[in-house]
Amino acid sequence: VQLQASGGGLVQAGGSLRLACAASGRTFSNYAMGWFRQAPGKEREFVAAITWSGSITGYADSVQGRFTITRDNAKNTMYLQMNDLKPEDTGVYFCAATYFDGYADNQASYGYWGQGTQVTVSS
Repeated sequence: VQLQASGGGLVQAGGSLRLACAASGRTFSNYAMGWFRQAPGKEREFVAAITWSGSITGYADSVQGRFTITRDNAKNTMYLQMNDLKPEDTGVYFCAATYFDGYADNQASYGYWGQGTQVTVSS
């Protein structure tokens, strides 16, 4: 499956962005999906994940209550709604997919990655 992330940009603290991850090449609904991010000088970290049906979601503690992950299997697209953004949310956001009917919050579980989209939050 090929993944294309979009929707990043520059926003002030307290603002919102919605990221999208468009998938192609395979049956999207067979894949669990996730979002990860990498801040400058830091390792890539887990942000959120969603099962293939969308019935189960999970979040990193740092984004719980501010970010919402969803997916539209009819459109082969996953989303990340980010509200109340903080400067520490700045980084490159990557979407990822794994052929697995479950929930995965570790990078090693994902075999397919998008190219990343930059999110910059100014204070």
